[in-house]
Amino acid sequence: MSSKPIVIGMVGCRFAASFHLENYRLVHGLDVRVKGVTSKSGESATTFAKMHGLEKVYDSVEEMLGDPEINLVDLCVPNYLHHPLTIQVAEAGKNIILEKPLSGYFGEGEKELIGKETSRKKMLEGAIASADEMGEAVRESGIRFCYAENWVYAPSVQKANHILSQSDNTILRFVGEESHSGTHSEYAKLWRTSGGGSLINKGCHPLGAVLYLKYNEGRRKIGKPIRPKSVTAEVAHLTEVKSFVKEEEKYIKTGWQDCEDWASMMITFEDDTVAQITASDMVLGGIHNVLTVYSSKAVVQCNMNPNSSMLTYAPRDKFLGDEYIREKLETRAGWQLTNPDEDWMNGFPHELQDFCEAIAYDREPKSTMELARDVLVVCYGAYLAAEQGTRVDLTRWI
Repeated sequence: MSSKPIVIGMVGCRFAASFHLENYRLVHGLDVRVKGVTSKSGESATTFAKMHGLEKVYDSVEEMLGDPEINLVDLCVPNYLHHPLTIQVAEAGKNIILEKPLSGYFGEGEKELIGKETSRKKMLEGAIASADEMGEAVRESGIRFCYAENWVYAPSVQKANHILSQSDNTILRFVGEESHSGTHSEYAKLWRTSGGGSLINKGCHPLGAVLYLKYNEGRRKIGKPIRPKSVTAEVAHLTEVKSFVKEEEKYIKTGWQDCEDWASMMITFEDDTVAQITASDMVLGGIHNVLTVYSSKAVVQCNMNPNSSMLTYAPRDKFLGDEYIREKLETRAGWQLTNPDEDWMNGFPHELQDFCEAIAYDREPKSTMELARDVLVVCYGAYLAAEQGTRVDLTRWI
C-alpha cells in the first residue's frame, strides 16, 4: 500500500517537543519530515530549530497552518492551550497530535487560584463541554486526531494486551501508578494553566492504559468497549504538611499554588471490575511508572520505569560524567536501575510510528479522541468525588 508523505509542523519547543522530535527520526517505512516549529517565544523556536536541524521557524501558528506542505501539526503546548489550538488546527484541515490530557477547566475570568475557589461540578461540566467542542471540530473537519498517551504504546502494555487476548480471560482489577519527585513544568502548579494537579497530569497515564485494555477486552467479548461507570477519589497537598515545610533540605519539588500533589482514584467499570490509580509529585527515587493487571487467568506487571533490564553501580555520581541513567533521579551514586532506552520502554517511538501510519494510510490510531475524552471525564469525575466524599456516577457523560 502506498502512503502519502507526512510533513510535520511542531507547536511548542520544550520538553515534550524535544522527545517527540527525537522519536520522529525512528519512524520507519514512511516518508516523514519535521519541517518547522513555532512557539510563543520566537527566540526559543529559533534555538530549537537550529539544535534539531529544522528548515523553518514560523512566526505564528497561523503562518504554519497556511503552509500547504504541512499536513500534521504536533501540539506540544501547555494544557490550557489544547482546546483553542485543536479547534484552530482542525478548522485549517490539518491532522493533529495532541499531548495529554485532552483539555480541562481553566477558569472563566475568576481569580487566579481557581483550584481553591471553584466547585468541582462546574469544573467537570466545563471540561466536558471543552472536550465535546474539540471532538465536534475534529469530526466536522474529517482529519485524524491522535491522542499522545504513550502508556498505550509502551511495549509492556501492548504485550499485556496480547497475553490477555489469548484465552477467555476477564480483567478483574488493575493497580497503576505514575509518581515522581515533581513536575518539569511550572505551569502545572497552577490550575488556571494546567487544569489540575497530579491526578490529571500524572494519573491520566495509567488511567489511559487501563481504559485501553478494558476497551480491547470488551471488543473481544461483546463487540464494543467496556467503559468506566463510576469513580471515587481522594486528593491531598502533601508538600504543605507542616513538618515537611519546616525541613531545610528538600528533594521534592514545592511551589504548588492551587493544585494537588497526590491523588488516588478507584474506578468501577460497566462489568463491575475495578481499577486503582495513584498519582503523585512527591515520591523520591526516580519516576515510578508501573501497572499490574490481575485477570482470571493471568497476572501481568508492566514495569516501564524503573525496571531491572540494566543495573549499574558507581561509588560517586561524578564517575558517570554526563551519562543519563533514568528520569527524575536525585542521585546516580550507588546501585541504579538503569534504563538503556527509556523512550522505547515508555512507548514513544511506537506511538509516533502508529500516528504517522494513521495519517499516511488514513486510519484510526490506537489512542483516539474517545480514549482522551473518557480519561478527562474520569479525572474530573474523580475531582468531584474527592470534593463531595462520594461515589460519582459517570454514565451520563460517558
